[in-house]
Amino acid sequence: MSLLFLFAVYCYRNREQTYMGLPLLSSTLWDPSHNCFSSGVEFICPHLSSKSYCLGLKFKCHQFCKGRSTLPGVVVCASRSPKSKETVWRRKTLPQNEDLPPILPKNKKKPYPIPFEEIKKAAREDKKLAHMGIEKPLEPPKNGLLVPDLVPVAYEVFEAWKLLIKGLAQLLHHIPVHGCSDCSEVHVAQTGHHIRDCSGPNARERRSSHAWVKGSVNDILVPIESYHLFDPFGKRIKHDSRFEYDRIPAVVELCIQAGVDIPEYPSRRRTNPIRMLGKKVIDRGGNLEEPKPWRFADPSSLNDFDTYRAFERFPRPSLSDLPKIAQETMVLYQIVKNGVRKLMRKYTVKACGYCTEVHVGPWGHNAKLCGEFKHQWRDGKHGWQDATVDEVFPPNYVWHVRDPNGPPLTSALRRYYGKAPAVVEVCMQAGAQIPDEYKPMMRLDVIIPDPEESRMIW
Repeated sequence: MSLLFLFAVYCYRNREQTYMGLPLLSSTLWDPSHNCFSSGVEFICPHLSSKSYCLGLKFKCHQFCKGRSTLPGVVVCASRSPKSKETVWRRKTLPQNEDLPPILPKNKKKPYPIPFEEIKKAAREDKKLAHMGIEKPLEPPKNGLLVPDLVPVAYEVFEAWKLLIKGLAQLLHHIPVHGCSDCSEVHVAQTGHHIRDCSGPNARERRSSHAWVKGSVNDILVPIESYHLFDPFGKRIKHDSRFEYDRIPAVVELCIQAGVDIPEYPSRRRTNPIRMLGKKVIDRGGNLEEPKPWRFADPSSLNDFDTYRAFERFPRPSLSDLPKIAQETMVLYQIVKNGVRKLMRKYTVKACGYCTEVHVGPWGHNAKLCGEFKHQWRDGKHGWQDATVDEVFPPNYVWHVRDPNGPPLTSALRRYYGKAPAVVEVCMQAGAQIPDEYKPMMRLDVIIPDPEESRMIW
């Protein structure tokens, strides 16, 4: 400390000395009450993010410390250290390039959407209430009643779903879609790509090359089906009685349970809530026999919300109407996706943690149809957990093609290609505007080099 004090006295006495025409240190800056000299000749300026040395620096410091100002042209500005609570404003930037969600391994169970600790905590609270003989407090739709605010949303999603199938079927008359006959890969272009990433059972014979065939609407909208239940809070589906229930798209079943009335697929509408004690239903209002009027209904009325043979049911549009249909289809896709997200915040949807099975209802069915990882240990039963939006309405990502008529994509340049949902890629190639949320994952700002240039890039 004595050396620092002597150095300070020396600088104070020689305050008129200059360095390169500028004063070395001003007498108005030195104050023994402040910790101005932190270590030797190295000082800290509150307006700089790093330490600055006293020699060779030339800047202006408009605020030396609280209530003091410096002279212009001072070489060194020594002051107090910046407060830790000072706010640093940074410009919020949007992601330029975004990676897709990682592909989950098939030899493990999917992660829980809700943290497992919260699930156990809720189960302990329910068990505690059941042990005390207190009924579990339930709110709509957990108690079997409809949510009035979500009924218009359900009808909007249902109508958008039917128009989405119609729009995609019309676009596929002009936009070619290819699907691999050995795996689930889909490609939207004039020809299939040459990226060797086939994971089918016979891929080794073709050196992981895809076996392309003509695609359909089911390759764009992945058919995720669910059992239709007249009473979701009634008896659970057994393995032997699984053929007594029809399977319809999971989006349609979610809309039915949210308030959409379809004569061919009736649903029970309760006026009195159910009562539960822990996990046991003590009052469900009795079991009603499920009516089955669809056996005498017109089958064509059921095809409006199904993708089966949709390509043949809708005519080929003209080229002038193609951009308009593509833009409307893009809007419908966003309506269905956002509507399903809103409905799933209230209505329970279960998904298997090992396979793609989905069940709309408070608890899953007992059909032993799971054939994924270690299904023998579970006797083929599904590992039910809360579903996500991508499991009910999967995006089905495909490679983004900038020039559909250009050369096919190659494996050497795959890290420069982006991806997009299949519906977005089809609508984009038909003339629709790309939504901002999909631009980062499509990597539109990345320049694709030539194969010869890519070898020079590390």
